[in-house]
Amino acid sequence: MNKFQVLKKYFGYDSFRQGQESLIDSILNGQDVLGIMPTGAGKSICYQVPALLLPGITLVISPLISLMKDQVRGLNQAGIHAAYINSSLTENQISMALTNAGKGQYKIIYVAPERLETYSFLEFALNAPISMITVDEAHCISQWGQDFRPSYMNIVKLVSKLSKRPIVSAFTATATTNVKEDIICVLGLANPNVLVTGFDRKNLYFEVKAPKKKDEELVSYVKEHQGESGIVYCATRKNVESVYELLLSQGVRVTKYHAGLTNEERKVNQDAFIYDDKPVVVATNAFGMGIDKSNVRYVVHYNMPQSMENYYQEAGRAGRDGEKADCVLLYSPQDVMINQFLLDNKEVRRDMEEDEIRAVKERDVQRLRDMTYYCTTKECLRSHILRYFGENVYSGCGNCSNCLTEYEEIDVTDMCIQVIKAILETRQRFGINVIVGMLRGERKAKLLSYRLDELQNYGALKEVSESRLKQVINEMLIKGILQATEDKYALLKCSEKADEVLKGSYRIQMKISEEQEKKRTSQKKRTSDVLTSKGMDLFERLREVRAGLAREEALPPYIIGSDKTLIDMCIKLPFTKEEMLNVSGIGENKYHKYGQQFIRAIKEFMNGEKEQLYFEPVHEEAERNDSISLFDKPEKRNKKKENFRLTPEMTERIVYLPECTITELSNQLNKLRDEKTMKKTSGAAISRMLISRGYLEERFIDGIWRKVILEKGKEIGIFPKVKISEKGNEYEVLFYSEGAQRRVVEMIKEEVLV
Repeated sequence: MNKFQVLKKYFGYDSFRQGQESLIDSILNGQDVLGIMPTGAGKSICYQVPALLLPGITLVISPLISLMKDQVRGLNQAGIHAAYINSSLTENQISMALTNAGKGQYKIIYVAPERLETYSFLEFALNAPISMITVDEAHCISQWGQDFRPSYMNIVKLVSKLSKRPIVSAFTATATTNVKEDIICVLGLANPNVLVTGFDRKNLYFEVKAPKKKDEELVSYVKEHQGESGIVYCATRKNVESVYELLLSQGVRVTKYHAGLTNEERKVNQDAFIYDDKPVVVATNAFGMGIDKSNVRYVVHYNMPQSMENYYQEAGRAGRDGEKADCVLLYSPQDVMINQFLLDNKEVRRDMEEDEIRAVKERDVQRLRDMTYYCTTKECLRSHILRYFGENVYSGCGNCSNCLTEYEEIDVTDMCIQVIKAILETRQRFGINVIVGMLRGERKAKLLSYRLDELQNYGALKEVSESRLKQVINEMLIKGILQATEDKYALLKCSEKADEVLKGSYRIQMKISEEQEKKRTSQKKRTSDVLTSKGMDLFERLREVRAGLAREEALPPYIIGSDKTLIDMCIKLPFTKEEMLNVSGIGENKYHKYGQQFIRAIKEFMNGEKEQLYFEPVHEEAERNDSISLFDKPEKRNKKKENFRLTPEMTERIVYLPECTITELSNQLNKLRDEKTMKKTSGAAISRMLISRGYLEERFIDGIWRKVILEKGKEIGIFPKVKISEKGNEYEVLFYSEGAQRRVVEMIKEEVLV
């Protein structure tokens, strides 16, 4: 068999996803690889397919017991002999597994890193034909990583002891540049094919909220998504218990998971979530590692995580099936204090030197600070995440809360000057809370004890709210005007840029949200939206069949078949073996086990006759490429409002001005639309279109993302204009001549703006 035959026979797919084939080819050519691919991108296929084609055994090193069990169950269901060796087995079971492995019964063996140094495993490994060692969650080998595990060093020792060095393949979903380089160096990857497919998960919607009442916000959200599977992450066990009781009291089918429960309680609760008996789980970050539950529709963080790495890994457990899913973070400043307390009490390895401990703590503090910036920025959230992981992104995504909120850009230079003066006047000895309290003229005992009320800048910004002033200081930190010391007190210090602000050579613009937020449009679309009402009825019937099979086999439903597979059945209506094998995710082994049951249910539902149960024909391109087979289809025809588009009638009524801003143009276009049937557009949406067509570009200038006019933009009549604020400050605005307005309108006529 070749790689395509293996992919089709065992996994039921006709083609590889982005990056998979390149890594597989390298492995089959005997080359080491490092694959950095987002959660849900199909990393396991990259080592499972070549494992079946290589002559010997593949060892997969993983720290996650639940992932091992999940993967082995899935492989066995696909007709592939696999096993795992970890602490969940007795010594007799491990001995039997190693004996069977020595007889060549398994092609793939998952093993915990702690087992690599045991005598029984070493004896097996030194005498077994090992073709490849795969390192899953490879970031765990790096001290720069957020999940460093000393036991991962056993991998290096094992490779050095083998008489013949096997191919080494490594995979992770979260790796900064430092971590990537560390993985290659520590693992000793030989001339590896390093493939970074990107960290973007386009099906995920990101949102940060700062509600005054978190509990009410959470209950409202979960009830709005009733019947959907979701994870609610909390920072502490205490919060898990209180949030669990809250949702339980509201009639939510919910369970809980944290390290304070017994092993049996955790297993029962985890199974209740996996089997959809209780579709919502409230958990600490101990939950979810290795859980391959594909239909999680939302991940809500009740508390802010300690790092971007942790957040993106946890948020990434939503939408693993490629469906639209939400990642919502409920932020409050208290979260920073909770995380700082947890970091202060974090255990460090006993064998670490003082300077190593200091470096680790400084990295932890910086990660927490980066996470706080994410929660307070008004820039595109997805772009912020991707830039953190080293991807150059210059424009908004159109699918996060910041991109879908209308912002007004204001000049806050005068406020920044007062902040700098206050910090310098207090000799840079205080943190954000004291500086804010001083500027607002608060009569707190702490401030008075420091005699700050006697200083010149005391009360200089008493008319500014506490939250707005903290937003301004956070903006100054993000732009590098201020710096915070690398300790838990985070004293504010002025950088060289602060001098430029005081001299008037550097002005600061900040986005503030308007009261009205644009309604989210892109997340309303699910894959199932392609189905008619009868198609949805068939989908529910197939889910019942799947649930029955899962109970009989004692397997999670998604191991039998994902929602994506069931929906593909509703579209293709397979009545024969050949037709069923054409369904995404149905390989030969799954057909032999379950195919007839699904075919029987479909025939009964359809009374033996086929008809179209979806709104639009499946795209030819989607039929050729399984990875996009269900996600590029039009939305339901019966949706309430269509996305903004410029009709001929609207075009005739446009009044062109000698010059105007893009906001003024978008406001006029919105007034021309039928607001009952068509959604609004915005200046931001039009700007994104112009950026994509090469008329504008976003560049990071003086600590802020600014729109820059390119040559094409200048040619059609886009030009900058300096304006003066009420306080006499200069700032730049882009204007559009009448010719530019007409050209922009022509471009809008060709697009649907969101």
